[in-house]
Amino acid sequence: MGKKYTHLFFDLDNTLWDFKTNSKYAMQATFTALSLGEYKIDFDRFFQIYSLHNANLWTAYRKRKVSKKDLIRQRFQLTFEACGIKDTDPLMANELYLQEMPRQSHLVEGAKEVLNQLRTKGYKLYIITNGFKEVQHAKLLKAGLDGYFEKLFISEEVKVPKPGREIFEYAIKSANAKKKSSLMIGDDWDVDICGALNFGIDAVYLAKDGSSSKIDLSAGKIDVRTIQHLNQLMDFL
Repeated sequence: MGKKYTHLFFDLDNTLWDFKTNSKYAMQATFTALSLGEYKIDFDRFFQIYSLHNANLWTAYRKRKVSKKDLIRQRFQLTFEACGIKDTDPLMANELYLQEMPRQSHLVEGAKEVLNQLRTKGYKLYIITNGFKEVQHAKLLKAGLDGYFEKLFISEEVKVPKPGREIFEYAIKSANAKKKSSLMIGDDWDVDICGALNFGIDAVYLAKDGSSSKIDLSAGKIDVRTIQHLNQLMDFL
């Protein structure tokens, strides 16, 4: 990227903490605890339906079309309705699931190795994440990631979810960083990368599925690069 960065801002879920794997294990534990198999629904099908509703509700939440209260109730309520599950409280299911989530500690491949290298080289590390504060803090602690980061900026605490420019502005100011010396690293193009670029800081897109940057930024002042593995981040720093 041809410049020296001093402050690196990471997304958490699916960038460092393996949300895809951990959420499935957490849901499996919840599914078992609630004996949902008695409804003759296959777990993989149940999880697929849940994941679809959850993703749609999170999109609506980021756009401030639904509240946190509605999100945590509806994602299970809608799933239960689709699966023919009755007499199970969606809020109780959500509570169990959120208890299980931070107990999972699978990381994206290379996460700790890269963080150790970055810390050794003197970079200041931060996290900007969407999510619920009670879960995100616990995830870092259980996974052994809490000691790497100067500060954790959570959308629920900042009151603005990514990709809103306000959360990036708040993080940069709180870190006493300069835009030109700051870099955002994330796996979600619309949420992490576009959010950072719209605020005016460079970004690295972790595209584990092999996709590439979705827009041509070659003529602009903002720089974005695509990597398929976290270890490739070191090539740009």
